Amino acid sequence: MSLILKETKESDISYVLEAETDPANSSFVDHWSYVRHRNSLRESDIRHLLIFSEQEKRPVGYTILAGFSGIHKCAELKRLVITEKGKGYGQEALQLIKVLVFEDLDFHRLWLDVRDHNVLAKTIYEKNRFVVEGHLRECVQVDGRFESIYIMGLLKNEYSNT
Repeated sequence: MSLILKETKESDISYVLEAETDPANSSFVDHWSYVRHRNSLRESDIRHLLIFSEQEKRPVGYTILAGFSGIHKCAELKRLVITEKGKGYGQEALQLIKVLVFEDLDFHRLWLDVRDHNVLAKTIYEKNRFVVEGHLRECVQVDGRFESIYIMGLLKNEYSNT
């Protein structure tokens, strides 16, 4: 693997904001302010991580995971944003996230929501054994319109590091 996950630092937030608002990503993720990202770096429930290319010595995305202060051993993949599309970074980053959640942390479940118009992401999650657990119709308001999301989950016994 050529990617690693690194703790996001406050000095990285400008990169995160740029990635989040990039037209290739902005319609698929909720937008947080600088302050919200900065505060999340200190929250015990959240892991805010850069997806870093060791070969290129720079970030190629970021991820936000939640659920670390709970007793249920259930992590939420709140955000997975890749800034360089078409290079396999999303697939590789997802593998790293699953290793972190299921192997390093020994969690029982990893779940996420994905906008129903984000067909590419949904397909990648399905290829990685995530199961659609529900479809919430018009539950997110974005720019004055309502969008629907899929809830997807993966249990540890369904996980495979292949």
